[in-house]
Amino acid sequence: MGQEAILVVGGAGYIGTHMVKALLENGFHVITLDNLSTGHRDLIPGGEFIQGDLSDVQLLDRLFTERSIAAVMHFAAFSLVGQSVEDPIPYYQNNLAGTISLLSTMIRHHVKRFIFSSTAAVYGEPSQVPIHEMHPCLPTNPYGATKLAVERFLSDCDHAYGLRYISLRYFNASGADITAKLGERHVPETHLIPLIMKVALKELPQIRLFGTQYDTPDGTCIRDYVHVTDLAAAHLLALRSLIEGGTSATYNLGNSKGYSVREVIDLSRKVTGVDIPVEEVENRPGDPAVLVADSQQIRQELGWRPEYEHLEAIIETAWKWHQKDGPSPEISPF
Repeated sequence: MGQEAILVVGGAGYIGTHMVKALLENGFHVITLDNLSTGHRDLIPGGEFIQGDLSDVQLLDRLFTERSIAAVMHFAAFSLVGQSVEDPIPYYQNNLAGTISLLSTMIRHHVKRFIFSSTAAVYGEPSQVPIHEMHPCLPTNPYGATKLAVERFLSDCDHAYGLRYISLRYFNASGADITAKLGERHVPETHLIPLIMKVALKELPQIRLFGTQYDTPDGTCIRDYVHVTDLAAAHLLALRSLIEGGTSATYNLGNSKGYSVREVIDLSRKVTGVDIPVEEVENRPGDPAVLVADSQQIRQELGWRPEYEHLEAIIETAWKWHQKDGPSPEISPF
């Protein structure tokens, strides 16, 4: 690809840093664009870094004028469901309006390969499990709504301008790079596995278990956990597909196996060797009982094969990372 670069927007975040690492290891020139509102400069593993926002049209125009960019990967969304319900305006401003600014700039500069970090939240409350890509999309919160709006905009841009895109709908991104040099460092932290790790490290007194009366075998929510390295591998396959002239597509990314919250806690006890105290509290409104992906489409069409299909292996990588990374400056019990 010569001096052509892959622009990773939001490349200082959890999934973005793992993506930058995978791209560099596969010989790509990488430019990371991140405003560092939630990302971490010290975790970017290499390549070129530009601090800036995806809604800064002048910066984007200069970037696309001065660099030869082959494709764009977008990881720069706000992603806290509860926060999106309480304060939806920033979600629409960043996730939708900011993405429109980015895509508009790409089209002006004739860059027509785009890989989008989407979410299972576009489906809302599923009517059937596992969830296939053709399942109706009825998001129940502004976060999911903004992601679905971008997906629809991408389809329109494909038809109108020839923009080729692949939208990847993540289920529960988890784990850390096997080297423990990269991992999950959210401020505040809201994800289940990192919060359990912090309980194991005595940074939190207990893990809060939201709801025990769901229609599941043990009464707790069931989720599909996919390792962040496997997510990055899927993005690489998507990138190669677009470079080779592939058409636009939308894929689920999950291991197609669900684990309940109690199972996650029990496996974490096994991996860490530490008792994990639990506080049972009321369920959170809008939490579906079961979210499990049907990921056969990306396996069949792009040949994706997750390396970390068992949750215990995913937790092991998270435990190594959290022991190394140290206490977070802010922890949320949410």
